Amino acid sequence: MARRTGSADLPLHNGRVPAWLGQRMSTLGAIITQTIVHHYGREEFLQRLAHPFWFQSFGAVMGMDWHSSGITTSVIGALKRGLAPLQDELGIYVCGGRGSHSRRTPDELTALGERTGFDGAALTRASRLVAKVDSAAVQDGFELYLHGFFVTGDGKWTVVQQGMNGDKRQARRYHWHSETLKSFVDEPHSAIDGPAQGEIINLTDRRAERSRFAQLDLLGALGPDGIAREYAALSKQPEAQPELPHLIMPAHHDVRASDVFTRRLHGTLAAAAECGPRDFPELLLTPGVGARTVQSLAMVAEVVHGAPYRFKDPARFSLAHGGKDRHPYPVPIKVYDETIRVLKSAVQQASLGRDEEMQALKRLDNQARLLERTATGPSFDAFVAQERDRSPALGGRSVFGWETDVAEKSAGRVGRPHSGRRP
Repeated sequence: MARRTGSADLPLHNGRVPAWLGQRMSTLGAIITQTIVHHYGREEFLQRLAHPFWFQSFGAVMGMDWHSSGITTSVIGALKRGLAPLQDELGIYVCGGRGSHSRRTPDELTALGERTGFDGAALTRASRLVAKVDSAAVQDGFELYLHGFFVTGDGKWTVVQQGMNGDKRQARRYHWHSETLKSFVDEPHSAIDGPAQGEIINLTDRRAERSRFAQLDLLGALGPDGIAREYAALSKQPEAQPELPHLIMPAHHDVRASDVFTRRLHGTLAAAAECGPRDFPELLLTPGVGARTVQSLAMVAEVVHGAPYRFKDPARFSLAHGGKDRHPYPVPIKVYDETIRVLKSAVQQASLGRDEEMQALKRLDNQARLLERTATGPSFDAFVAQERDRSPALGGRSVFGWETDVAEKSAGRVGRPHSGRRP
């Protein structure tokens, strides 16, 4: 039976994903999806999406703000765009989205059902029930505004939806997965993400089964006035909630050493240094960028192959491609594009039956896990400082502009011509 697996605090952030990053997120998200499906199957991809810790890390490795509620919107949007040309090949379809897109989910599912043959009416009913449960049966102070529905060709699905509490500037994300669902009203969630709000009304809790039936009986026997009198007489305290894993997404926007498991970062850096020359000589062709790309590939490989416990520090995955707001550092465009090129080559070769490049990525992940037990390296702050220093040479870019421009403005040299072509 489905159950809650944890929660997370998600600060609300304003702003939009710039086109230069959104396009790359769509490409990288689609390639990572293809890689997971190649190794583990499409049902495994649905299970990953249903895990809140993995979902947050997935968005961080794509260059989105590592802890904000915007990851939910941007990841769903990126996958919807990136998987659209591949949906029939992979058998994975993405419906819904934010605002008006969420309200079109039933129509999208109906059209998909007519085209692919799965039961569109049943999936439409599931979509509506999921939204109703999280907006009515779970009254936690968050108003739903986003609904993403991921479905496979054989009718299995995952829903990721999000609610907003504007007064507290917080969001809560809800995850559903059909594989373990036996009831829409008896502990149906695979997870609920969001800040602790004290006591909430959650009629989907297994312990609320008697309450659900009792409410129907009271309504028929007593009417509204009788219910009010009965309510005034109630004095029992609710049963204590069981302790669940809780991912705390802090209010600070910058990435700090306390947000990252440094030993795992050292393992990644050591694996990139030791395995890169041996496993990737034919893949890394851009002079001066290859070694740095292997570090990013190691983090992407962990997103593909890692078990759920590996994702308790989603901030670490922002070290792969930085963040659009310069946290922990600007997005290194040259590295990002090289990562996409290497992964795309591996997927294309695997589709032709040549799996060497895919297996090299998996070996990189395995080696990083082995080395993290003993590897040492720079402090987190020293690593971030080094990346910021290298940012202009790596095509660093953020919502504030190219890092070369930011550096020139800081030095008071605006207007001087640039040398070289930007990516």
